[in-house]
Amino acid sequence: MVHMNDWLWYLTRSTGIVAAVLAVAALVWGLFFSARNTGTRLKPNWWLALHNWLGGLTLGFIAAHMLFSFLDTDLGVRFIDLFVPGDYLGWAIGWGVIAFWLFAIVVLPSMARIRRRLPRKAWHVVHLLGIPAVVLTAVHAYQAGSDSLSLYFTRGLALLIGIAVYPITIRLLGLAQRRRAAA
Repeated sequence: MVHMNDWLWYLTRSTGIVAAVLAVAALVWGLFFSARNTGTRLKPNWWLALHNWLGGLTLGFIAAHMLFSFLDTDLGVRFIDLFVPGDYLGWAIGWGVIAFWLFAIVVLPSMARIRRRLPRKAWHVVHLLGIPAVVLTAVHAYQAGSDSLSLYFTRGLALLIGIAVYPITIRLLGLAQRRRAAA
């Protein structure tokens, strides 16, 4: 017989994995879109809408991950631990809390009503926080994950890191080329 806390453990774990995959997907889509490497088959507003949708889904799955972590009494997560990193649960959980706040800071101002009121440079700087948020998500998953030393986890994490690093590299190379051409 499977106990309720066993189900909550599976839900906590699965929502965390899905949130991490969605975070990388949103990052990749955003970087390809901003580098204008999306081709001409689909209109830019489609790419932007997909990027925004992935960011919103990421935040939703992070919220579900936090809720299931709180409901699983075996984990010992207090309500305050969901929002304030500290020594009670250690930094393995604290990195996840900081990543949550970074994702919230990135996703919420991207809503159309708020974005229109922000200067473009301010929005851009805030939006770049998505990169350290993904990095902290990987650190959180590695340090707090129950199977972080398994072969599947390490290969999956390496794959997600590779998928995230590729568009960052393309974007940085494109920026360097534009600067050289302008000089």
